[in-house]
Amino acid sequence: MIIKDQEFGEVIVRKNPLSRSVRFSVSPSGRLQMSVPQHLSDFKVKLYLNTNRKLIREQIPLSDPATQRARDAKKKILMKHAREYLPYRLEYFAKLYGYHYERCRLSHAATRWGSCSSTGTISLNIGLMQVPEILRDYVIIHELAHLNHMDHSAAFWQEVAQHDPRYKEHRKKLKMFSPGV
Repeated sequence: MIIKDQEFGEVIVRKNPLSRSVRFSVSPSGRLQMSVPQHLSDFKVKLYLNTNRKLIREQIPLSDPATQRARDAKKKILMKHAREYLPYRLEYFAKLYGYHYERCRLSHAATRWGSCSSTGTISLNIGLMQVPEILRDYVIIHELAHLNHMDHSAAFWQEVAQHDPRYKEHRKKLKMFSPGV
């Protein structure tokens, strides 16, 4: 559930069946996040928010609501560009190098550029649209290589090197960027 608040902007409320108390934290997007017991009514959630405003202001480092909206707009644009580019680039390299994956999923994870599941789903972060194309290609090749090696063994890196001989350089450059949007 999301509460629109004049001071804090959008407040994310997560009802947790295991929770016994209300806890405040900051979401990855910089929004105020509340974890509340599942039985707590929406009225009581709002009441708890209102009675703890001073404490929240003093103890929780939140992003300005305008910053939140700007981030949301940026994420929307990146998602649009990623949908138009990343699945086709993945398909291109898969055909070029003879890989078969089940599906492509786009994400906006805060810490990962991509992942490959044992079921053949390759997830690519929309943040890749903010890095140079050569680094995007490295991530795609890296994830495709995981289809054959679900680890980072010597055999895995050897396979990555077959398709991207400069992978060490690309890997190092990629660390200068953050996958979070």
